Amino acid sequence: MPWSVRWVGGRGAQSQKQCKKSSFAFYQAVRDLLPVWFLEDMRTMEVFHWEDGGKVSVYSPSEALLYALVHDHQPYARHLLTKFPQSALAVPSQSFSCCQSSAPHLAMAVRYNRVRILFRILKAIQAFPPSDRAGHLDRRGCSRVEGGKTALHVACELVRPECLLLLLGHGASPCLQDSAGNTPLDTLLQQISHTPAANMRAKLLCLDCLFFFVPQDLQFAMKQQLVDNRQRWQDLLGENRFQCLVGLAPPSLFVGAMRVLIRTISPEHFPEALDNLPLPHFLKPLDLKLES
Repeated sequence: MPWSVRWVGGRGAQSQKQCKKSSFAFYQAVRDLLPVWFLEDMRTMEVFHWEDGGKVSVYSPSEALLYALVHDHQPYARHLLTKFPQSALAVPSQSFSCCQSSAPHLAMAVRYNRVRILFRILKAIQAFPPSDRAGHLDRRGCSRVEGGKTALHVACELVRPECLLLLLGHGASPCLQDSAGNTPLDTLLQQISHTPAANMRAKLLCLDCLFFFVPQDLQFAMKQQLVDNRQRWQDLLGENRFQCLVGLAPPSLFVGAMRVLIRTISPEHFPEALDNLPLPHFLKPLDLKLES
């Protein structure tokens, strides 16, 4: 087989070269969406990657899941999350993640907009102990490379409404700050303020989703900027959203009712139970018809 490797004892440079060759073969196999059984045979018996310090390592389920995320190999992601839920979401080696404090899978799923794999990850972590579950949902990215952003920050930064609602519905906190002191709401408002205005419908949809989950007394860095530039922000957000954000008016009865209704849905039944709620028309475009 072209990806098979015969290791040459004591010849580090040659072994490193062979590692790179086999690693690329595995990457290509996932990219080409080859069958799950074939990929698992490769992962467990035939391919290796090179670690700093001259260590040769097999691909862990966590590292394989990263490849599945990049290439949207949904059957492979489903297999890894079903058979190895803990190890598939463990911290990968330094070759795959510069930050060794937590696993990057949720944020990567959002970054690549892999809504269905994100959904499966969120379902998998529901079986984890509460502290582990919170650690995944609220994981802050590397401060040097990712700015300490959570997956929610990434969803707001890249304007991913489906990802945002899935994360919120499964318990991700909308109150955490990144390394710059910004909440996900701040990140989204920064995107809304960009000129020329683009993708505004999706941005306001994200904002409306956030309204259902953020506490009424949320402190956010952009608030004073909204107050100081009232007319501009009223034009961008609309009068009702603006007044609610700066505290000039309470949330509407509709928003209050939706907050109560959505919070009655447990993460185990999200988003399926949304079908039983009188959702407003602006949430209907969300592509949340997902198989559990």
